[in-house]
Amino acid sequence: MLIFADDLGYETLGCYGGLDFHTPRLDHMASEGLRFSRAYTSPVCTPSRVSLHTGLYVMRHRQTDVLPVHLGTNKYVDFQKLPTFAQQLRSAGYATSVTGKWQLATLEKHPHHIRDSGFDSWCVWQIWRDGAKTVRHWNPTLNHDGRVRDDVGERFGPDVLVDYVIDQMREATEASQPFLIVHNEMLPHDPIIQTPDDRTAGRSASLGNMITYLDKLAGRVLDAVDDLGIRKHTYVIFMGDNGTHQRDFRNPRAGEPNERPHTRHTKAGQVNGGKYELNDAGTHVPLIVWGPDQVPVDSVCDDLVDVVDLFPTFCDLARHNLPDSLAIDGHSIASQFHGQVGPKRDWVIHGIRSDVNVFDGHWRWANHSDKLIDASELPKEQHTDALSDQTTEASDANQRLSNVFQTVSDSSPAPPPQRAE
Repeated sequence: MLIFADDLGYETLGCYGGLDFHTPRLDHMASEGLRFSRAYTSPVCTPSRVSLHTGLYVMRHRQTDVLPVHLGTNKYVDFQKLPTFAQQLRSAGYATSVTGKWQLATLEKHPHHIRDSGFDSWCVWQIWRDGAKTVRHWNPTLNHDGRVRDDVGERFGPDVLVDYVIDQMREATEASQPFLIVHNEMLPHDPIIQTPDDRTAGRSASLGNMITYLDKLAGRVLDAVDDLGIRKHTYVIFMGDNGTHQRDFRNPRAGEPNERPHTRHTKAGQVNGGKYELNDAGTHVPLIVWGPDQVPVDSVCDDLVDVVDLFPTFCDLARHNLPDSLAIDGHSIASQFHGQVGPKRDWVIHGIRSDVNVFDGHWRWANHSDKLIDASELPKEQHTDALSDQTTEASDANQRLSNVFQTVSDSSPAPPPQRAE
């Protein structure tokens, strides 16, 4: 199971050194499992999520900006031409389901899109309905297997989704069927709203309270795995889809923009910027693995991870060999999930619109800039001029990473190595 949080950078979690937010369940999840310290995605939802589902870099799938489903667009991501890991696991006998934000097609115009993408069942926010944008939190518009639910008007949407996740796990367990669940958690994406706990306590809404409620809901999922007695063969992966929104939407005043920049604080320093930006704040996300005994307890892996790596990892964990005809950019990190040495990548790639970055864990190279970013002392980043008289190290990094970009742009992805028996 994947819990994919919406707009949640690494710095929001205490186990990553975050100081501003309260995340006890996710911190405990990390203490009972494996935390990846250097996981990266694209800095906004559509390119990040398409890379997740297809295992392809942004230059391959070309979904580089937010698909305007909130405007009722007829455009959609064609997962018949861009195969998904859910299609693969469904073909291997897994019960597949998905929740939350599905900003990859307008469901009124493409009602079979989710099933075509590889999922047998779903409970997702239907963003557009009857000529208007809907809401996801209170009085949510949730499409459940093709029908808009009429029984959740007084409920909090994220609560409904967790109930659905638990029901899906229970049904699959009772049927003795393996399952894949992609739980697209809708928190803490704006607007900043009161959670049920805020309403009970009579307090104002805040980003921090939304993150803490997300943490609570993640804990409900973990508790359900234990209660169902399936932890020994159920991997739960928690990840953010992109960085934290860099604007705080609280306290709007009439006639003025209802947002302001905000800084997050960590033990290593301040994090500025975030979502939409091709920097560490926009692309560096939490990635935690929990579950079977093979997952090392209270462990940290410092290997670079790209979101495209999850596609082959899920197939590897399911012991499903990918067909020779399917070429992807990711490589499996299942060995790392088990505390073993696995293949390491030398760089990650992420992008938004026409801008692409190649990042090797030290240097960040941008395709439309003559600047390098020295990210060796994160969260501090230092810009350097790649074309001026630089150190040999910076000059070499500029040439090496620009070559990576050119090679990837000009080539096709290679078939991943088959799982060793």
